[in-house]
Amino acid sequence: MEDIFIYESRKITGPVRIDADRQKEVWKTADVIKIVNHMGLRPGFFPEIQISMAYDNGNIFLIFNIEDRFVRCLTSEINGQVWKDSCVEFFFSPDTDFPERYFNLEINCGGTPLMHYNIIPRKDTVTLDPSDISRIEIAHTLPKIVDPEIEVPISWTIEYRIPLLMLKKYSKISEPAPGIVWKANFFKIAENNSNPHYLTWAPVNNPVPDFHLPQYFGEVRFI
Repeated sequence: MEDIFIYESRKITGPVRIDADRQKEVWKTADVIKIVNHMGLRPGFFPEIQISMAYDNGNIFLIFNIEDRFVRCLTSEINGQVWKDSCVEFFFSPDTDFPERYFNLEINCGGTPLMHYNIIPRKDTVTLDPSDISRIEIAHTLPKIVDPEIEVPISWTIEYRIPLLMLKKYSKISEPAPGIVWKANFFKIAENNSNPHYLTWAPVNNPVPDFHLPQYFGEVRFI
């Protein structure tokens, strides 16, 4: 039996300023996970990615910290091809009755998002309205456009807040609370640079890179 990848997300109280600051109080007590698996060929340079997650009564909070190289970012339109850029992704199934139905939220290093809601086997994919996606508060440390490619080592951060109310427009939500478990996975991708890669938190056993395989999701356990 394969190991289940588990992240324990803690509840927080009080306001959270979304400013891409890893040192603020909310993240001092949050668990940290790393992305260490890959799909396809292992890239020549393997970025170091750390992720933390938290929640409150109305929101999900995430922060990605990346030690990177060969960073490039060309997409500035919501729901554009952000996955071709240096990009971090959160795929999650918030309805515990239907774990095969999931959102994919993809945000490039310039802070531009894409978001879909999917029903496997992707016969029904809904692209979220940009006005809804804009309700996700996003902070990023790199410019919106990064071109030419940054080949030297560079650190960048993406932090964001997802309002649960926005998600409820598209899916039933099992409200985060102690004992609730969402299926989920975290990814790092880049296609339009000189070091393309497809990196995963929970391993995905597929010969061709494809993140849209919820049978390989790990678990986010709310505590």
